[in-house]
Amino acid sequence: MYKRFLLTILIIISCLTVTAKTRKAVYIIIDGVPADQIERLKPEAIFDIASHGAYSRAYTGGEIGGYSQTATISAIGYTNLLTSTWFNKHNVGGNTNLKPNYNYWTLFRIAKEQQKEFKTAIYSSWTDNRTVLIGEGKKETNFLKIDYVKDGYESDTVNFPPKRNDLHIFDIDEHVSKEAAKSIRTDAPDLSWVYLWFTDDAGHSSGNGKFFDEYVLKADQQIGRIWEAVKFREANYDEEWMVIVTTDHGRGENGHGHGGQSVRERTIWISINIPVNDYFKQCEPGITDIAPSICRFMGFEIPRNIRWEQDGIPFIGEVDIAHMKTMPYDNTVCLSWESFSDKQPVTVYAATTNKASEGGKDQWIKIATVNAGQKKYVVDLSGLPNSKFYKFVLETPHNHLNRWLQK
Repeated sequence: MYKRFLLTILIIISCLTVTAKTRKAVYIIIDGVPADQIERLKPEAIFDIASHGAYSRAYTGGEIGGYSQTATISAIGYTNLLTSTWFNKHNVGGNTNLKPNYNYWTLFRIAKEQQKEFKTAIYSSWTDNRTVLIGEGKKETNFLKIDYVKDGYESDTVNFPPKRNDLHIFDIDEHVSKEAAKSIRTDAPDLSWVYLWFTDDAGHSSGNGKFFDEYVLKADQQIGRIWEAVKFREANYDEEWMVIVTTDHGRGENGHGHGGQSVRERTIWISINIPVNDYFKQCEPGITDIAPSICRFMGFEIPRNIRWEQDGIPFIGEVDIAHMKTMPYDNTVCLSWESFSDKQPVTVYAATTNKASEGGKDQWIKIATVNAGQKKYVVDLSGLPNSKFYKFVLETPHNHLNRWLQK
């Protein structure tokens, strides 16, 4: 009887001391591959990842004709993802002359501002992804440092001499993917970004066709290396990994170009290895939803003034509302939204300044609290400071939405 009692106590103690698996995240950008091409080719690694979680079409480019409309260009797409904002906030408007607004924190800045230390990594051909878009070592980013770096190969003409059709860029991607897989196996950074470039060059040079398809499938093999490294970590260590594969933009009709707002240029895709929520399943997620999803998975705390500027919402875990819209009428504005949880409270806030863009804090005015199932609320602007510019936030227990209004 005594031995049985001791055994019971030991079992209870062991259950209480079991710790959760260490969470880690890696996202992979394969440049410029439209959704219809991915769905036609069904690359093995990308869809094996999705078989453990989900796949969906998604969008980039902000709101067509709205204040957030954003060109479908590479560096812009990376920054949409990094900051969970569109061009009107992050200020990256092309691939050159880059001037990011670092007041909208990147995913890597958020990771480095946590009380707990998180190790970060970037595996990329393009140095500017780290030094400019993330802003490593800059005063404006609080001198953040990436812990594991494998990049800059576009400048290494000794090991990667120029080749016809820019095939040396494919050689670089081969090297990047191998270095990323090796580092994930041995270093296991907490947060990693892998960037694969050549697919975009293949599209630019050949357009839709066998050449482009061939190198999308070869890029999938590179992704497969990284996926195998993740599976190795999960099989041999007490870790749980989030893997997201996506693209930064689609392409025009003939496959050569991009940058505009056509459906094919705006339509991207997301493959993820963990379960997703109803928002991901029922709506079209955006590229700006990736960073909030990684933050939620990793348990990152985000200061309210930074979080409320994010334009995306998590596609894992619970969400209450989505798709906020504004409709001004005389001196009122109707805020509307879609509800996933009708009984949850929605608190409405407004600000008439945009100090966040300059690194300051806006003075938010609490207006009302209603049930999510109400799906709209009319704000009387006469109760707010007189302004031609307004920002609105809807806050619920599980997510927020924000929107600007220019009168």
